[in-house]
Amino acid sequence: MGAFDHDIPDLELVLLRRGVGQRDARRERCGRCDRTPLVGERIYVYEGGATLCDLCRAGEREAPARSRLIHGPEFGPTIKVGVRRVA
Repeated sequence: MGAFDHDIPDLELVLLRRGVGQRDARRERCGRCDRTPLVGERIYVYEGGATLCDLCRAGEREAPARSRLIHGPEFGPTIKVGVRRVA
């Protein structure tokens, strides 16, 4: 059992890093400052595909093609399963 005691913290650390890496890869980031926009902040997308946050947009001369609001994790597809029983 002594060999397993050392491996468990290493396994936990590997799993933690993998989970953080996967979550971080899905986040939107500003193309200039690499900051993750806050919930409720607008992100601006330009013709060339550049995505800028509110703070970096102030330095741009051209108008963005579109903008969108950053939503929290609770905003998204949710499924409510109801139990239906035949009477």
